[in-house]
Amino acid sequence: MLCWGFPEAAFASIHGAPHLDGASLGLPWVVPFCAMLLSIALFPLILPHFWHLNFGKVALFWALCFLVPAYFEFGYSVVLFEVLHVVLLDYLPFVILLFSLFTVAGGVRLTGSLHGSPMLNTAMLTIGTLLASWMGTTGAAMLLIRPLIRANEHREHKVHIIVFFIFLVANIGGSLSPLGDPPLFLGFLKGVSFFWTTQHLFLPLCVASGLLLTVFFALDTWFYRHEGHEAPTDEPEEKIGIEGKVNILLLGGVVLSVLGSGLWPHEYRFAISVYHVPVEIQNVTRDVLLLFLAYLSWKLTSRESRKANAFNWFPIIEVGKLFGGIFMTIIPAIAILKAGAAGVLSPVVHAVSDAAGEPINYMYFLLTGLLSSFLDNAPTYLVFFNTAGGDAHVLMSEVATLMAISCGAVFMGANTYVGNAPNFMVKAIAEERGVKMPSFFAYMFWSACILGPLYALLVFLFFL
Repeated sequence: MLCWGFPEAAFASIHGAPHLDGASLGLPWVVPFCAMLLSIALFPLILPHFWHLNFGKVALFWALCFLVPAYFEFGYSVVLFEVLHVVLLDYLPFVILLFSLFTVAGGVRLTGSLHGSPMLNTAMLTIGTLLASWMGTTGAAMLLIRPLIRANEHREHKVHIIVFFIFLVANIGGSLSPLGDPPLFLGFLKGVSFFWTTQHLFLPLCVASGLLLTVFFALDTWFYRHEGHEAPTDEPEEKIGIEGKVNILLLGGVVLSVLGSGLWPHEYRFAISVYHVPVEIQNVTRDVLLLFLAYLSWKLTSRESRKANAFNWFPIIEVGKLFGGIFMTIIPAIAILKAGAAGVLSPVVHAVSDAAGEPINYMYFLLTGLLSSFLDNAPTYLVFFNTAGGDAHVLMSEVATLMAISCGAVFMGANTYVGNAPNFMVKAIAEERGVKMPSFFAYMFWSACILGPLYALLVFLFFL
């Protein structure tokens, strides 16, 4: 998921505010969140027509199942603060960034003949994996998903192509810089040097992406041959070109806007308090710039090009409504997680250290990753970052622990559709283009079978 806010201010804002105390919350408060995830998983299978027409109402229902009891239990002031906190610092930045990337990347169209052979598909996944660390997993995914789908329109079997795209481009590829994925950006804001991840996560990325690309090529070649295609050839029938080149410049503007919010000089930082919630000026500036870039993209890109690119607004509307429900219902889950050893999830916190207080790195990797698969990976990263001591300079010298936390938060976002923001966006675009994507649980089966052994290998190689 996504959280580009300024974390020190966000967490500092809780002191003195009428907030939820995670240490006092029991697990029943997490039921609406679990029900929200189950709705996403089951309704498309059981009642697809109802879900297509009413998914926004279902998301609102589960949000109210938390908000209404919380109002009677904790009072108006607590609910107001928690809603404003998650909307202003998390949800709106999340939706604005996705909207901007969706609009700008949707204006880039590859023209010419793209024949989805195993070689071309593997090359596109490789390019996306490399781009993800420098333009963000969401930016790389939105840039390449439509050309990839169009190249494989003639293919009978293409679900595996989109699944591996989510694994690599929407998640694992974002591990080499703070621009790649929100947890690493928060680590950068906490003092981790910009190129620390480039240096220390390079080998895990090479192992993970190399193995996944090899498996993908073998699997795609098998499907390709059994579909009756001739031997793969990547010679284009028409010259390949790009329409909407201005959007490539605008994508650069999106990346710079996000990076600039993190590098904003400290002497020019100030916040406007909205009911105890500090709205930082650098984040407001970033969001305004992102909306302006989206507006420029819409005005400067021809409608004919967007139509030829099969661009429409439904995927971003679906993601906005569903993640609205997720962000509301996740409030108590994050509060419990932030309570650390004082909350009902204290066994999770205690599990990452041995009796002598030394870090158990493979547990940091597994627990950070498993929680990031369902909860927001940004606060999950911060919780385990602080559990490990919270001193960036110390953690950068204790390489394995910070590697474990970083890899867990970024890599395991691929485990579920809700593990990272672009996952659901890619799914929505693929389905809108006629690709019958796996259900919530079926996708988890894919990730368990393919990524599970990979995680075991990473533990053996880097975290034991």
